[in-house]
Amino acid sequence: MNWTLILGAVSCLVACFAAASTGAIFTPGKWYAALRKPSWNPPNWLFPIAWSVLYLMIATAGWLVWREDGIGLALVVWAIQLVFNAGWSAVFFGLRRLGWAVVEAIGLWLSILACIVLFAPISAWAAWLMVPYLAWVSFAVVLTYAVWRRNPGPHPVMRREEAGSLTQRAQM
Repeated sequence: MNWTLILGAVSCLVACFAAASTGAIFTPGKWYAALRKPSWNPPNWLFPIAWSVLYLMIATAGWLVWREDGIGLALVVWAIQLVFNAGWSAVFFGLRRLGWAVVEAIGLWLSILACIVLFAPISAWAAWLMVPYLAWVSFAVVLTYAVWRRNPGPHPVMRREEAGSLTQRAQM
């Protein structure tokens, strides 16, 4: 058993879990439910399913690149896209700055595209694993823009009691 490969895989999973955790901290809640959304807005139950699959694919892609190339530019860009990924929930649901969330989502989209370009010569599998993520975020950029245009601000920042703690959420 190669412990280095296992450690790399676990590290990629933990990094993705950390990015995903912002979705547990900054939840949609009543504020989001009250927003006007386009008719093509997916049902709320679809988001956690889609993101769970995507995070596994993102972690696998990162691990494949790490295995072949180590910590180089491609993996740094992979980490940057995770920061953008984590930031979207904080900007949209936490700060409730819908216009900023559009800009943030475009940054995420560009960083995913950069990953694909950088991953391709290292691991074709890793690059292809990022394509569904790019497609989903492409949709998310358009959806975020549509929600923003239907709901001009300002919107109140998420209150502490709305966010709660991860411990309180786990107990529910």
